[in-house]
Amino acid sequence: MPRLFTGIEIPAAIGERLSLLRGGLPGARWIDRENYHITLRFVGDVDMDVAGDIADALGGVSRAGFEVTIDGLASFGSKKPHAIVARIQSSRALVELQAEHERRLQRIGLPAEQRKYIPHVTLARLRGASHRDVADYLSLRGGFAAGPFPVGRFVLFSSRNSVGGGPYVVEEEYPLRPNPPRGDERAHGNATYF
Repeated sequence: MPRLFTGIEIPAAIGERLSLLRGGLPGARWIDRENYHITLRFVGDVDMDVAGDIADALGGVSRAGFEVTIDGLASFGSKKPHAIVARIQSSRALVELQAEHERRLQRIGLPAEQRKYIPHVTLARLRGASHRDVADYLSLRGGFAAGPFPVGRFVLFSSRNSVGGGPYVVEEEYPLRPNPPRGDERAHGNATYF
């Protein structure tokens, strides 16, 4: 029974920069850089028939590629910090892609996602980290920014049943349509950096 979710991969060069933010926070379990991603829709544990339905439903997505920017670091968990994340600047293209995943998965019978969508890259999961330590960490590193970087596809990931953090395996990939070149993009083409 696979545990599935959809997401966007992080280019290796940006993953390397994010990995340099590791350390200096007691109680943090840092995510390996090869497992950095932006979740679009968490699915959870499903049987193989449902996994096939999910893969088929996602194959109908037809959207143009877009760019993503990381615009700082934050923590999740107001009463008890449970994660350090890189914030993703929201964009119409990203929100619409996530909403289409939600609609398509509900149409095949999956329950609606109950949490508000907040695009991010999880860098560390926290256990027992104090608010003070998290605040100190963010005051030193919170201004991190990267991108914009092009998104040329989304993927269907699987993970082992664990407490999170990987390893993640790309089960299916779904290309996005190339954007027509504009301005200085003609010189660089539509490279996706994956």
